[in-house]
Amino acid sequence: METRKGAALVVLLATQLMVILDGTVVNVALPAVRDDLGFGAAGLSWVVNGFFVAFAVLLLPAGRLGDVVGARRVFLAGLAVFTVASALCGVATSPAFLVGARVVQGAGGALTTAVVLGMVARLYDDEAGRARGFALAAFVGSAGASIGTVAGGVLVDTATWRWVFGVNVPIGVVVLAAALVVVPRDEPTGASGGRVRALLTDTRFLLPNAVLFTMTVAGFSFQFLTALYLQDTLGLDALHTGLAYLPVTLAIAVASLGLSGRLASRYGAERVLVGGLLLFVAGMVSMAELPDQGSYAVHVAPGFVVMGAGFGLAMPQVTTLAMRAAPAAHAGVASGFVNTTQQAGGAVGLAVVATVAAAEGRATGFLLAAGALAAGALVASYLAGAARGRCASTPTLEGC
Repeated sequence: METRKGAALVVLLATQLMVILDGTVVNVALPAVRDDLGFGAAGLSWVVNGFFVAFAVLLLPAGRLGDVVGARRVFLAGLAVFTVASALCGVATSPAFLVGARVVQGAGGALTTAVVLGMVARLYDDEAGRARGFALAAFVGSAGASIGTVAGGVLVDTATWRWVFGVNVPIGVVVLAAALVVVPRDEPTGASGGRVRALLTDTRFLLPNAVLFTMTVAGFSFQFLTALYLQDTLGLDALHTGLAYLPVTLAIAVASLGLSGRLASRYGAERVLVGGLLLFVAGMVSMAELPDQGSYAVHVAPGFVVMGAGFGLAMPQVTTLAMRAAPAAHAGVASGFVNTTQQAGGAVGLAVVATVAAAEGRATGFLLAAGALAAGALVASYLAGAARGRCASTPTLEGC
């Protein structure tokens, strides 16, 4: 049974990695896409935007659909749509063709992503198992962006931009075949709209999502501002910029997979979340001090490690807290909402922080993102206090 659960988890996370990679891998290929298909400057952005608009708009409805018709059905349908759309992207012959295929690809990605956290939660009966699953999901989510940048550079340099999309096809077929075998069937819950509204007004669910929102505001801002610094100030090319994020990825791996769950078992998810956020704030503040004549090893890498450690500690726990608050019947809509929160935080972070940084300077942008994280840490501190009160009165509660 445990082997089957492990295989199902691998399939779920492999699909997630494919979707996340495809959100970032295309960035490196954009110049080649433009030259080959004749995109204009405005139209080229829709190779990226088309994917993310469809992805973000459909996350919450797809999560609700998973509760109504079954998460496994939605997941398999999304994986099939994503794989077919990837093939269409790879053979695109015009700008309109490629953008349309990217929209379909984003829709398929939304169907799979929206239900994955709920499916991970259903795989395990115990909180420790769910926490391990969420930790792996957090690592895949954070590492995927860095891997995507590196993979895109390698594929464009060694093959053509079409393989940025085409590589998904054989992988998608294999993962889909495996999913049909190892992902367990689930029964539709048919949860009522009233019960869903009750979940979306429950502070035990909303407050962890508020913290998650601040984390993704800071995380997307960090990626945007540091990428500009690495390329425009330190002069790194796209491939080496992707490699420069490896310390972040490694720190996240150590913190999320090796430390976060153990610390949560001893001190509670809420306290670990607070500690992780404070490390994240410290790393972001250090980024505000980046000099124009800086050194990657001296000025960048240490802050990257601190930020990665903070994120790796916090992300599994904020996910655990949000999903713990959702009844099993609402796992799909809860999963969709959590993913929508991340997309919304990323969009706000890029829009607001990038605008402020352009007007007031890079350091101000980093400090604004750090301020958002500090607000999240205050909310997490409130959650920690509330958890202490609940556990003092009822020690047998889940999470105590």
